[in-house]
Amino acid sequence: MRKDERPDGLPLTDEELGALDAHWRAANYLSAGQIYLMDNPLLKKPLEPVHVKPRLLGHWGTSPGLNLVHTHLNRIIKRHGIDALCVWGPGHGGPAVLANSWLEGSYSEVYPDVSRDEDGMARLFRQFSFPGGVPSHVAPETPGSIHEGGELGYSLSHAYGAALDNPDLLVACVIGDGEAETGPLAASWHSDKFLDPVHDGAVLPIVHLNGYKIANPTVLARMPETELDELLRGYGHDPLHVTGDDPHQVHQAMAAAMDTALDHIRHIQQQARNGAPAGRPRWPVIVLRTPKGWTGPAEVDGVPVEGTWRSHQVPLAQVRDNDDHRAQLEAWLHSYRPEELFDETGRPSPQVLECVPEGERRLGATRHANGGLLLRDLPLPPLERFAVPVDRPGATRHEPTGVLGLLLESVMASTGERRDFRLVGPDETASNRLQSVYEASGKAWQDPVLDTDEHLDRHGRVMEILSEHTCQGWLEGYLLTGRHGLFSCYEAFVHIVDSMVNQHIKWLKTSRALHWRAPIASLNYLLTSHVWRQDHNGFSHQDPGFVDHVLNKSPEVVRVYLPPDANTLLSVADHALRSRDHVNVIVAGKQPCFDWLSLEEARAHCARGAGVWEWAGSENGTREPEVVLACAGDVPTQETLAAAGLLRRHLPQLAVRVVNVVDMTRLMPHEEHPHGMTDLEYDALFTRDKPVIFAYHGYPWLVHRLAYRRAGHPNLHVRGYKEMGTTTTPFDMVVRNDLDRYRLVMDVIDRVPGLAVRAVGVRQAMADARVRHHAWIREHGTDMPEVTDWTWSNDRHPA
Repeated sequence: MRKDERPDGLPLTDEELGALDAHWRAANYLSAGQIYLMDNPLLKKPLEPVHVKPRLLGHWGTSPGLNLVHTHLNRIIKRHGIDALCVWGPGHGGPAVLANSWLEGSYSEVYPDVSRDEDGMARLFRQFSFPGGVPSHVAPETPGSIHEGGELGYSLSHAYGAALDNPDLLVACVIGDGEAETGPLAASWHSDKFLDPVHDGAVLPIVHLNGYKIANPTVLARMPETELDELLRGYGHDPLHVTGDDPHQVHQAMAAAMDTALDHIRHIQQQARNGAPAGRPRWPVIVLRTPKGWTGPAEVDGVPVEGTWRSHQVPLAQVRDNDDHRAQLEAWLHSYRPEELFDETGRPSPQVLECVPEGERRLGATRHANGGLLLRDLPLPPLERFAVPVDRPGATRHEPTGVLGLLLESVMASTGERRDFRLVGPDETASNRLQSVYEASGKAWQDPVLDTDEHLDRHGRVMEILSEHTCQGWLEGYLLTGRHGLFSCYEAFVHIVDSMVNQHIKWLKTSRALHWRAPIASLNYLLTSHVWRQDHNGFSHQDPGFVDHVLNKSPEVVRVYLPPDANTLLSVADHALRSRDHVNVIVAGKQPCFDWLSLEEARAHCARGAGVWEWAGSENGTREPEVVLACAGDVPTQETLAAAGLLRRHLPQLAVRVVNVVDMTRLMPHEEHPHGMTDLEYDALFTRDKPVIFAYHGYPWLVHRLAYRRAGHPNLHVRGYKEMGTTTTPFDMVVRNDLDRYRLVMDVIDRVPGLAVRAVGVRQAMADARVRHHAWIREHGTDMPEVTDWTWSNDRHPA
């Protein structure tokens, strides 16, 4: 049989098989070399202790399987001329992905000092898991990656996010069998119910079963194949199984599975795009079973290693000090026959590169993995079209998120043909008053639609699934591949993605320092149904701590905004949607609240981030304030202004300054955050020596942490949420947490020098009002009329 003839029933000729096997062996050699070697990369000399790294860090076990997938993806990309991206899910799979990007040349293009020759190979090996080098997992430094491999569970949702509105893109996703046990991964299997074969690309999940995690077997690998097959079919997929440990047989089986999967995907897309009757398609999934640590040491010190959990990380330890282990390492590396794979200068041989695509079709060079290169500015409309009129502060009320919904409807409509904006959230778009967007786009849905359903749309770009993890993963994948979006969520339950936002912030921090990564659209959170208006749902729905979590992270990346009304929300949202490489957290109410600022005033106030509301205070610009009432958040702002009105009525001679904070990072020192105030700015706003009563939306200690270095910090007293929650009335929530207007007035009296004696009657009246409140709500079940009927205009000119 000639080399260019295919054996009966097999997809590869002997020549193709030889080229694929050569590429795979080269990638395996480079993967092992990164873990062990710091010199002598081609083994031209006998291996000596000085050639081996003093600390052996890395993960071998998953690498051979990842190398196999990469090799075969190269084959179908080159053969069919397709655009593809791969999301590498297994943790610490860095050696394999780095090896392949170096082989194809994309690594050297990004890092010219790591050239594709012997010297570059030595640098590739030395830098891996080495001080000043690169991490052991796939990371922003890795060309072709959009996925941080340090934490498991997010690969499949990232892959689907990348495929959305990318109709010509194939997104392969390698899912490790350890990762498959995580909750986020399990939920993300349902993403196929939202993938539109007309406007979206395709996702090809590849479940890599090598049998073990760090020290234990994996659930999916121990399941009988029939049971696993049923599980994947239940998720809506058609499984293709590739199993074995003989390289030539596995190459043939993998090539056949890849060809079948690609044919299946093309058939689905062609049918849908040619107008065939709609129905959710069954997409292919490949199940790849290979030994853990495949082709590595079979035994070490008489103990089985290949095919066991012992190959998970470094199968041969103490190589510098143990002559037998060093000899075994040398034999292992020679088993790949590097003299066939690399020439004398260390360049890959033509046979190794036979299957590698060219240019941007290489997995390490695809522009889809560097989404900022594809990003276009959003066509944001003028805010004047949506702003609410404000003739005087507090005269009208609007639902801030309802007003924002009109802006988002316009954005969704204007990106209709472009299809590069999505709104995601866990079943809460209408609940959060953003339902106006349905006028521009319905909710993505591929399953049957009933007569009682509303706004479901096979081509919709609003995405709802009751899994915050999946929403987050979709949006991250969408942003990282060059598009825009917004995540709307109940404030208390966004904590579910705490760990995911950690990883995204780390990704952004690292990528900002890489010259070759272009900035991407910011990850924007709208947190509503917040702590102060979850009085009906109770304690379980009351948690404002996501802000604390985010503000612990990299200052150059994170931003937190608490707009007090509809127009400030519009201004903040406009800024966030235009921004790049940030995580913007916007906390805003969905219930009717007072309109304080006109659009022009809101823009100026948001640009400052914090400022004096002269119309609300009583210093009148002619005297120093005796006390500062500060606030951040819509309900704290209302209570602060109500307190200011009470003080003006009962203590008209007291000079009160009212300060509103929109941007929480303004409280930080300028040296610690780019938005932070200088000490001069902070002292001018809050004074150095006057009492500051700060009504804050969340946990009080955050404000103390942000401002602890300020000269006036000893005078700072913060009121906020202190875990006193229940099902009750709206005003009772603030009373329970000592954030109410009466408590704020009492705080002023307690802290302004000499005022406690002069204003003892006023303080007593405020305490009595709180007692009266408690009695009233228990009798009537509603808040007191003096609270529910209060308006700022009533307090402007007290009788």
